[in-house]
Amino acid sequence: MSQQINLFNPIFLKQKKYFSVVTMLQALLLIVLGSMLFYGYAWYQVRELAKQTVEMTKRYEAEQKRFLAYANEFSPQRAQQALKAELDGLEAQARLQDSILQTLKSGAIGNTQGYSEYLRAFARQSVQGLWLTGFNINGDGAQISLQGAVTNPRLLPTYIQRMGREAVMRGKTFEYLQMKQPLVEGKPVNAYVEFSLRSVAGTGAAK
Repeated sequence: MSQQINLFNPIFLKQKKYFSVVTMLQALLLIVLGSMLFYGYAWYQVRELAKQTVEMTKRYEAEQKRFLAYANEFSPQRAQQALKAELDGLEAQARLQDSILQTLKSGAIGNTQGYSEYLRAFARQSVQGLWLTGFNINGDGAQISLQGAVTNPRLLPTYIQRMGREAVMRGKTFEYLQMKQPLVEGKPVNAYVEFSLRSVAGTGAAK
């Protein structure tokens, strides 16, 4: 008597694994998030590149303008015009200076040497016992007036003669002399005498 044993049992078969709905949704969500991150990064890179392109375009245009400006500024025609304008300006300045120099030499505007020589002459020809309290030089020195005081009136002719030796006083004569006794509180002062001299242009030396 034989007995058959059935070895075909579903529990011994290899079971197929299927993804669950939740797992598939999670995977899909990860794919979507990854795609969004990738496209976001790509969009950011494209925007940065676009900004750099705009900036480079602006810099290129600015450099082009600078180059054109330099080319116009240093072109031979512009350089020649600038040199000619500078030369004309220098020539006009030279003519003006020459005109001023000729006017000064002609003496049309009076004394061109200043009054320093008169002051030096007054300082050189100082006389002990005589001092100046004021002076006035009109125009080119054609008329000079001196005010001062002297302890002894006899010193005044000596002073006038010494002043006559100065080159700046040559050709001038003193035509006016006034001497007076000073008063202090209505009383005469005997210690010195005040004087006033005035000269005019002449043909002889001061005397």
